[in-house]
Amino acid sequence: MNFPAPRPGSGRRFDVAIRGAGVVGQALALLLAKDRLRVALVGTPRSPQDTPDVRAYALNAASRDLLRTVRAWPDTDPADSRTPPITPVSAMQVWGDDGGELQFSADEQGADALTWIVDVPALEQRLNDAIGFQSGIERMAEAPPAALTVVCEGKRSRTREELGLEFEVRPYPHKAVAARLHCEQPHGGIARQWFSKGEVMALLPLGGPFGNSVALVWSVPAEQADAWLQADPTTFTQAVQARCAQALGHMHMESPAQAWPLELARAQRWIARTAQGGVALAGDAAHTMHPLAGQGLNVGLADAAELARVLQAREYWRELGDLKLLRRYERARAAEVSAMGWVTDGLFGLFSHGDARVQALRNWGLSGFDRSGPLKHWIARQAMGQPRV
Repeated sequence: MNFPAPRPGSGRRFDVAIRGAGVVGQALALLLAKDRLRVALVGTPRSPQDTPDVRAYALNAASRDLLRTVRAWPDTDPADSRTPPITPVSAMQVWGDDGGELQFSADEQGADALTWIVDVPALEQRLNDAIGFQSGIERMAEAPPAALTVVCEGKRSRTREELGLEFEVRPYPHKAVAARLHCEQPHGGIARQWFSKGEVMALLPLGGPFGNSVALVWSVPAEQADAWLQADPTTFTQAVQARCAQALGHMHMESPAQAWPLELARAQRWIARTAQGGVALAGDAAHTMHPLAGQGLNVGLADAAELARVLQAREYWRELGDLKLLRRYERARAAEVSAMGWVTDGLFGLFSHGDARVQALRNWGLSGFDRSGPLKHWIARQAMGQPRV
């Protein structure tokens, strides 16, 4: 990837300055520029010299539609011989630790896919390309004066701390271990997840519907995660195969394993007003949650979509940094994000509990939910980003 060097601040006042050039920040910049706002994108995107990102994003229909709107969805070219950057998920299978089982399928939901697994570098490249064609966006190294500053710097945001916006953090005793694996058997477009012995493991399909590669996301106690990073590849893959009951046959590693701490966090206030203008938080700067539901980036992109909607619908006389205007965004997003965080936190607590009675109850509940009909359908549509049916 070849990225243009960010320009220093020019002293001109922009409509919006976005601090953070990750996926959420870039998507928001494209949405706002589409509405003819002058946008400064502050920060440097990932470059080819950075450590390769082995993660893969599970994006729902709402996220796909947003990225298509700004021409940043990395569609597969039928004439391209390279590995497809998008893999539609036709089904999801979830297993508990004592016989509980839950299944979702796209056919049941009347959809083409439950979600799409998107390769991170491909998405970043498409976003960068789209920004290169958008004259309303300027990349900068420093934040210029702007009516509104949106902080998308991630969970360790320095700007949020400087503004005194409180960020409550509750660390989990787990880390997420991620790696790319090649499997003996094709994945068939199925996302698989196991809740076992207090751990959560997911194998996300990669390389198109008929691929043999998967993205591993494995939530394990922090000490075990550190040990896995030091383990030799054979020991590591044998452990993965054992945890997933050889679901895809023999495996070998396509990338070194990486790990990061897990936590539940959220900002108490998402907006502020300074002498320079309004401020709003979005993405991981406003919230983080356990990845077991695969909704982290979907929630961040939903922040971008809602903020763009609120700004576009503002009264003609109201300034972009008006605190009353920004409260509309905060109210719309804070409740939904809190609910999603509560769900993921509750699931993690339930399946990390070691009591045998709780184990029996949760597995009974998992299988019972699989037979719940309308409730299961409703939950599936929420996760797919299609709440209205």
